[in-house]
Amino acid sequence: SGGFPLAGLLTGIVPVWSSEIEPFAIRVTEKRLPQVQHFGNISGLHGAKLPPVDIITFGSPCQDMSIAGKRTGLNGSRSSLFHEAIRIIREMRCVSNGKYPRYIVWENVPGAFSSNCGEDFRCVLEAICSVKDSSISIPRPAGKWTKAGEILAESYSLAWRVLDAQYWGVPQRRKRIFLVADFDGASAGKILFESEG
Repeated sequence: SGGFPLAGLLTGIVPVWSSEIEPFAIRVTEKRLPQVQHFGNISGLHGAKLPPVDIITFGSPCQDMSIAGKRTGLNGSRSSLFHEAIRIIREMRCVSNGKYPRYIVWENVPGAFSSNCGEDFRCVLEAICSVKDSSISIPRPAGKWTKAGEILAESYSLAWRVLDAQYWGVPQRRKRIFLVADFDGASAGKILFESEG
């Protein structure tokens, strides 16, 4: 319901468009962020036809990876929308000769680390890295995925970290994985790990 666009607005980033199907979430953003264009269902969008943006933020529905859900993982009917977001990112980068988007931010539940015995998070990392490097192969860790990590490549970077909303002004415990990718540099870790306040 407009969390990512609001956060962007508060930090000087201009939100441009949104893909949403839930009527309440659309109403909230239409009221609070009237400048944001709504394009509807992500499955019907084409990245080459969307206005190019510097940052794409997305939080693929978490129900299929949550420990409270059925644990169908990235192949579940809702969490599989992650692949639609990656498709749109690829299409936009293709039509803009790799210029847009430079950054992405993905958010999800910590259950993504253990979903399908850790394979789903490995697939997330590999899919994001393959936007820039189609030959990449991400191995699974010997044990569990760490709550924070970073991938530094020659021309791009990716970092993830678990954050708890209770330390960011929300009166409840709400842990989430935040992942940042910089497709044109090494700043993902700096963005995610170096706090300015």
